[in-house]
Amino acid sequence: MDSIILIFICLLAGFGLRFIKNVPANAHVALNQFAIYISLPALSLYYIPKIEISASLIYALGMGWVGFFLSWLFFAGLGRALRWPRRLTGCLIITGGFANTSFIGFPVIEALYGKAGLEIAIIVDQPGTFVAVSTIGVLVAVAYSKGSGSSRDIARKIALFPPFIAFIVGLLLNVFGTDFTDAMQKMLLRLGGTVTPIALVAVGLQLKFERKSKYWGFLSLGLLYKLVLMPLFFLILYRVILGEKTLITTVSVMEAAMAPMITAAILASANGLKPKLAGMMIGIGIPLSFISLAAWYYILTIF
Repeated sequence: MDSIILIFICLLAGFGLRFIKNVPANAHVALNQFAIYISLPALSLYYIPKIEISASLIYALGMGWVGFFLSWLFFAGLGRALRWPRRLTGCLIITGGFANTSFIGFPVIEALYGKAGLEIAIIVDQPGTFVAVSTIGVLVAVAYSKGSGSSRDIARKIALFPPFIAFIVGLLLNVFGTDFTDAMQKMLLRLGGTVTPIALVAVGLQLKFERKSKYWGFLSLGLLYKLVLMPLFFLILYRVILGEKTLITTVSVMEAAMAPMITAAILASANGLKPKLAGMMIGIGIPLSFISLAAWYYILTIF
C-alpha cells in the first residue's frame, strides 16, 4: 500500500513544483536523464542475474513482446488510415504498448497474489517488457521521431541505450551463474529504487490539464487500448483459446492491464514524440488504472 501511496505523492509533488519559480521549466529533462542513465540500469543489474527462466514462464515472458507488437499494428494502422503525424503515431504505439509491470505492477501483484505472484511479475517485467522497451521500443522511437532512420543509426541507439547495456551485463552474469557482491547489490537496489519517485515527479512536472487540449481524443484511444483491449486479448488467448487457468496466466493478464509504462513515456518524451500526450498517458492513466485493475481482478476471479 505504501508503494501505491508513493505513486500519487510523487505525481502531486511534480505537479506542485511547476508553480515554484525557482524550479526550471525543463527540470523534467534532467530527471528523465537520471532515470535512464542511473536508476533503470541499476534496477536491471540487480534483478536480471537472479532470474530463473523456464518453459512454463513463456506466457509471462511473451506478454510484453506480444502486447507491444499488437499496439504497433493497431496504432500504425489507425495512423495510416487517419493520416496522423508520425510523432503522434509513435507516441501512442510506445505509451500504449508497454505496461507499467514494475513500478505499479510489483506492489499491486504482491498485494493480490503474494510472493509467488511477485516472482512471476519479475519475469513479465525484466526479460519481457523491460527488454522490449530497451530494444524494439528504442527502434520505434527513433524511426518515428525522424520519420526515417538508417539501420546503423537505429542499431547504434539501441546498443548505446544504458538500460540495454545493463541488461546485457546482467544477462551475462546470469548465464555464468554469478552476481555482484552483497554490498554492490545493496547499492544497485537503492539506486534502482529511485526510478519511481524521480520518473513520476518528472511526469508531474509536465502535467497540464487543459480542458481544450487537442490530445484528449488520442488519450482516450490510447488508454482504451492499454487498459481494456490489451488485457482482453490476453484473457481470451490464455484462458479461452489455450485453456490455461494458472497463477502465471492470471498474473500475466493483470500485468497487461497495468497503466502505461513510465519508461516508455520517458522514451517517447526524450525522442520528441508528443511529450505532452506521453505525460497525459501516465498522469491520467495511472490513477484511472486502479479502477480498471479492480474490474480485471474481479473478472479473473470468476472467469
